[in-house]
Amino acid sequence: MAKNKKKKTSSGKKKLATGFTIVTENRKARHRYEILDSIECGMMLIGSEVKSMREGKMSLDEAYIRVKGSELWLIGSDIAHYNNAGMWNHDPRRPRKLLVHAREFDKYAGGAHQRGLTLIPLRVYFNDRGIAKCVMGLAKGKKNFDKRETLKKRDAERGLQRAMRRR
Repeated sequence: MAKNKKKKTSSGKKKLATGFTIVTENRKARHRYEILDSIECGMMLIGSEVKSMREGKMSLDEAYIRVKGSELWLIGSDIAHYNNAGMWNHDPRRPRKLLVHAREFDKYAGGAHQRGLTLIPLRVYFNDRGIAKCVMGLAKGKKNFDKRETLKKRDAERGLQRAMRRR
């Protein structure tokens, strides 16, 4: 996704200039994993979940994606209860089905199974049509020395940027 200007909406969520409204991001994923590839998936949700997500009440901190049969399931994500749903509220931690084309499923699920890679959710947002989407990443776990190396590179780049600005 290209860099877009971000605006904050009245509810505090980030809205990109292209019409995307970001609900939540998995910021720890970039630290814990090396993201090899990513893809956009649809999500099967019920009404109270969508309303709660529009209020920004979703967390991907402990979430992961599991392959069951020929389906992808988002497990461990937390969508808080919607206050106005009453007795028709949803279970906050229930597994949610992700929707991808069969060709994409074969590519990502096969890659995760054969090469020992992990499927993780990176971002959840509403597109310009108001449909909830999840960006799923095919990732390889980092070791501690990889994490330290990444931090060193980032610090070096920051130092170079500061030096260039001073000139």
